[in-house]
Amino acid sequence: MTLRIHRGYLPGCIGRVTELHARYYSERVGFGLPFEVKVASELAEFCRRYDDRRDGLWLAHGDEGIQGSLAIDGIHAEAGGAHLRWFITASEVRGTGVGNALLSAAMAFCRARGYGRVYLWTFDGLEAARHLYEKFGFQLVQQQRGSQWGVEVDEQRFERRA
Repeated sequence: MTLRIHRGYLPGCIGRVTELHARYYSERVGFGLPFEVKVASELAEFCRRYDDRRDGLWLAHGDEGIQGSLAIDGIHAEAGGAHLRWFITASEVRGTGVGNALLSAAMAFCRARGYGRVYLWTFDGLEAARHLYEKFGFQLVQQQRGSQWGVEVDEQRFERRA
C-alpha cells in the first residue's frame, strides 16, 4: 500500500480519524462511547478553528483512504506549548514507518514555527508510540491515575523542548 502524507483537511477525515481511535482503543483497553465522543467533538472543533499558520493536521492516505493522522494544536503554543493530538495509524500500516513520517512532518512544522515546547497526553502501556515519542526527544514529565478517556488508566504527559 502506497501512502502519501497530506497536510490539512481532507473530506471524511474527522469521521475516519475518530473511527481509527475508537476501534483501536476499544479493542486495546476498553474505551467506549465517552472516548469516541471526546475524540469526535474535539477533533471537529479543532478543524472548525484550524489556522494554517498556527496548527497542523497530517493525514497518511492512499487508495484505501486515510490510514493515519497526527495534529499539532497551536492555539496555546506561546503560553503552554503546542499540543500533539490524534496520533494514530491503522493496524494495516503499523510498523511500516508511517508513524515516523507523520511525527517527522509535525516536528519539522513545530521547529519552523518556533514552538519551544510540544506536549502530549497518552497512557502507560502504549510501548510502540512511547518509543517513537522518545526517539523524537519527548520525555515523560508527569504520570497520574485518571479517567479523562472514560476508563481509568495511568495517564502520562510527555514534553519535548526545543
